[in-house]
Amino acid sequence: MLYLSQLIGQPIVDRAGGKFASIKDIIIFTGNDTYPTLTGLVARSWTREFFINWSQVSELDSKGVRLSSFKIDLQPFQRRENEALLVRDVLDRQIIDVDDRRIVRANDVEIAQVNGQYRVVGVDVSFQALLRRLAPRGVVRQSNRSEVIDWADVEYLASEMPVVRLKVSMDRLAKLHPVEIARLVDSLSYHEGAEVLESLDDETAADALEEMSPERQANIIGGMDEEKAADILEEMEPDDAADLLGELPEEKATELLSLMEKEESEEVLELLSYDEDTAGGTMTTDFTPVPQDFTAAQATDYLRGLGEPTGMIYYLFVTESIESHKLVGILTLRDLILSDPQKPISEIMLKEFLSVHYDDAALESARLMAEYNLLALPVLDETGEIQGIITADDAVNLLLPENWQGRLPRVSI
Repeated sequence: MLYLSQLIGQPIVDRAGGKFASIKDIIIFTGNDTYPTLTGLVARSWTREFFINWSQVSELDSKGVRLSSFKIDLQPFQRRENEALLVRDVLDRQIIDVDDRRIVRANDVEIAQVNGQYRVVGVDVSFQALLRRLAPRGVVRQSNRSEVIDWADVEYLASEMPVVRLKVSMDRLAKLHPVEIARLVDSLSYHEGAEVLESLDDETAADALEEMSPERQANIIGGMDEEKAADILEEMEPDDAADLLGELPEEKATELLSLMEKEESEEVLELLSYDEDTAGGTMTTDFTPVPQDFTAAQATDYLRGLGEPTGMIYYLFVTESIESHKLVGILTLRDLILSDPQKPISEIMLKEFLSVHYDDAALESARLMAEYNLLALPVLDETGEIQGIITADDAVNLLLPENWQGRLPRVSI
């Protein structure tokens, strides 16, 4: 096991043992391997820097490098695709510790020989690693306080390695819960946070973004590629997307809306037309209506045919007909499943239900939900047609103090 700090500045000697340069940096290949291989050295001789291919290295230890050849190409070093430099790109940089869900600083890098190849196997993030780098050459500090993160649990930020930006993948990060991703992104700058979300698939990025405050969302979305930002907005709940766009400058919001699919942009535009302090400004249009003349079996088949479920599937909102969205009842998923398949929905649904008008105060609507312990509250227009629903997570955010908003997980039924 070797540390990067032990190698930098050490001599490079030729086959006969004559020193002709020193190690300035170590090059790794940032491909698909979990543990990147060492592919070369950046050598320095006086003011000249040049590349040495790893195939020319015969020995490596804490005292330096011995080459297997006398022939060296002294062409200036140029970074190639998928290459990263351990000193320039990793040491002292921020990295993501996926296992412990935190942002840390790489204070040293561990290198080991695995099956005949030298590979990067870990990152030391401890204060002890800094002391090791400050120790006089040849003095090895031993401590049980070193904290080494397995490289398999490391994600690095492309902003720290601009040459390999397009090759960075956050596959390991994408497996975390959206709340955990949001907390990690919140500990980064807006630029870095945008970079992390851009590297995720649209649905995962949208789920993580929904766990942040609208102000933070707007700052991050504002720093993204516009096509990617529009794709993420399409995956968000319509009310969350509307809240986010409401935080952006009008010109920027209009541009992003124009890049979204027509159906999703129209839903968001409709929500943006309501005052933000009203029930209409708080509701989402993502709900499940079913006509009252469906049987329980037909309603079940209808739900199966929807493919992707809506955000609130626990309640079904029963309308007068397929053509008319006048709300005539509410049906719980439990009652639907337990009912006779041939029984009409009109005989199963709850005909007495609470609702609010889209111009009613959002805060009062939230209090009504809390009083009656509702997971969703329908929002109607003057004719009784359902326009949307207020969900429990939005109600909770309205009722909680501002500094508590965003700390609780979203309600997903």
